Amino acid sequence: MLNLAVQIVRLIDEHSPGFVECVLIDAEGGQHEFVEKGPVVSTSDLRSDSHYPQLGYIGCVIEEEWVDELGRKLVRVSTIKPWSIESVTGASAFTVFKKQIFPN
Repeated sequence: MLNLAVQIVRLIDEHSPGFVECVLIDAEGGQHEFVEKGPVVSTSDLRSDSHYPQLGYIGCVIEEEWVDELGRKLVRVSTIKPWSIESVTGASAFTVFKKQIFPN
């Protein structure tokens, strides 16, 4: 499995398992927000007094890879697999820099 790096920006709900807001900046500078269970996006014990933002990860699969005309390595990822994660607007496919993808 691969992971897409996101920024965890705040805790939304402390009740177990706890929900956090995450932000992804895509390769075009677009911002995508996610609300997800803390343990799904981080191994840290996230609390209201935790330091934010902090690095988090969303599971993903690569659908396409290419190098653009500026020489940047880009990937199109889907967050539907493996955990059916979508942004708050329902988006699940994103074009990001390859350096935003990490192995599990």
